[in-house]
Amino acid sequence: MKWVSTNSKKRLTWIAIALVLYGVAIFVKLLSVQVVQYKELSTLAKENWDREIPFHAQRGEIIDRNEEVIVTNELAPTLYFMPAQNEDKEQVADAIANVLNKDRAKILKRLQQRISLVKIQPEAKNISYEQAETIQQLQIPGLYSGVDYVRSYPHGNLLARFLGFTGVDNQGLAGIEYEYDKLLDSSDAAIRLFTDAKGKALEHVDDEWKDGKDGATIQLTIDLNLQKIVERELSQAMLEYDADQALAMAMNPNTGEILALASFPTYDPTNFAEVEPSIYNRNLPVFMSYEPGSTFKIITLSAAIEEGVVDMEHDHFHDAGYTMVEGARLRCWKREGHKHQNFYEVVQNSCNPGFVELGQRLGPTKLLDYIHRFGFGQKTGSNIAGESSGILFSKEAFGPVEQATTSFGQGISVTPIQQMQAVAAVINGGTLYQPYTVSKILDGKTDEVLMEQKPVAKAQVISEETSEQVRHALELVVANGSGRQAFRDGLRIAGKTGTAQKVENSRYKEGDYIVSFIGFAPANDPEILVYVAIDHPKSALQFGSVIAAPIVGRIIEDAAPLYNIEKQENQINRSYVWGDELTEHIPSFIGLKKEEIITNLYPYKIEWHGEGNEIVQQIPLPNSEILQNDIVHLYLGN
Repeated sequence: MKWVSTNSKKRLTWIAIALVLYGVAIFVKLLSVQVVQYKELSTLAKENWDREIPFHAQRGEIIDRNEEVIVTNELAPTLYFMPAQNEDKEQVADAIANVLNKDRAKILKRLQQRISLVKIQPEAKNISYEQAETIQQLQIPGLYSGVDYVRSYPHGNLLARFLGFTGVDNQGLAGIEYEYDKLLDSSDAAIRLFTDAKGKALEHVDDEWKDGKDGATIQLTIDLNLQKIVERELSQAMLEYDADQALAMAMNPNTGEILALASFPTYDPTNFAEVEPSIYNRNLPVFMSYEPGSTFKIITLSAAIEEGVVDMEHDHFHDAGYTMVEGARLRCWKREGHKHQNFYEVVQNSCNPGFVELGQRLGPTKLLDYIHRFGFGQKTGSNIAGESSGILFSKEAFGPVEQATTSFGQGISVTPIQQMQAVAAVINGGTLYQPYTVSKILDGKTDEVLMEQKPVAKAQVISEETSEQVRHALELVVANGSGRQAFRDGLRIAGKTGTAQKVENSRYKEGDYIVSFIGFAPANDPEILVYVAIDHPKSALQFGSVIAAPIVGRIIEDAAPLYNIEKQENQINRSYVWGDELTEHIPSFIGLKKEEIITNLYPYKIEWHGEGNEIVQQIPLPNSEILQNDIVHLYLGN
């Protein structure tokens, strides 16, 4: 007798099939979980269990053009505590306080936080390696040292207002550190400790290492050797002249590379909180905007020569000490005037009325056009944080008086880096290059070049012929004119002084000047361009010729060996004025007998060294220029 109906059999068959399919599904799922998704699911599970002790990767270094380290990192561990692994927080606080000599109560308060992993900061953040080692030797359960770093400055305050600084978590807050923070920043490594919900270590689960990545290396165009020379001179000037502030820049005029960049007063980047924000937030060569004074005359001169409105040697100008423009009396710095001059002498004497004449010959449209062509009125594109754009007259406001004052650098506002960009174009043959300070971005581990900055030529603003004439005129300024204190024997320095009265509330401040000098060498083939400005010097005559010119002369003289700038014999001879110390070019004495020397009368003192009958060496070298009261050392031998 059939006890199971046909319908029941069908149902049982379908149930059996379903059970088989369900079993197959479970098997497939298990296979997927145990094999296919194993790594992914294990990672997710570990993320629920792990506690990471950070091992900070190193922030990228900053190096100079010669790969000398400017900013690096110093190991400074930070302590971490897992409360679940040690209930005796009093003992832990005692140990930490004793080693670090910090407030025990504050440390204990940190340890008692109801979190799985306590970062003991600020008391135990960025401690010394020796302190961390001492604490680790105590082998306190639950207490760990995480690798951490602080920024280190091998050259102290050098370049501080350009470099900027980092905050407590090593993020860039100012300067290059801020501007390139994303590239310099690192991704941290860590030790992964696996624990249960209460923080107890999981058995049979090994700790793991999580890889990090170091930040990129920033290579600057800055030359530290030149930077040291520039900062030495500025620090001395601040003391000698009791100045409010000072700045300097050096540039390769043929590429736009900035070789040195300095602002004073400076500060310690490891203690930036101790100075006013106005110091660390203002990189003066790009931030400061002021009337340029006579250094701007280089632009007027270049435009006039390029447009063919002046013959420097044969055109003449009579300076009565002033000129009248629309009823306004515009004076020359020399009250009685320079009288009859050719235009080379107008430049040498920095004669304001003479430059008004050049501006009028150009006309307002041409003059304003050249000012814009040389890059004034807009940022240079240097990518230096905090750059200003300066202030120029609009075309509508550029009347006859404004045109006249602009011709000699008054009534407008420019930045030092704009002046450097423009004068570099004037002297390099007429090419306007974009200034820049970062040459390469390198991988922090492999040194692979990730990015390289090449010179960027913006425009051809004047011809090589005009550039040559201007260079000659500016060499005459140093040999015979207002820049004579920048003269150095054989180096063929050329340049222009500037003395600008400061403006406050639309009025000129009595007795408050910015004195400056922009100079380059050699005049026939410039390799280095240097600009120095001293703000409100108080213990000397406030003239660029007296204060800034000799500083630039010394910088170029000391920089010459760095850039293989050799002395030349075809230098324009310096003229003498009353008050100058007399100098002599010394001949070669090598090979002569002592008797031949002592019978001649020389204006300088001679000291003899060694024994013998013939001169074998001399100091200074032949053809050197010395003061007449200097000493020449002659060495005898056989």
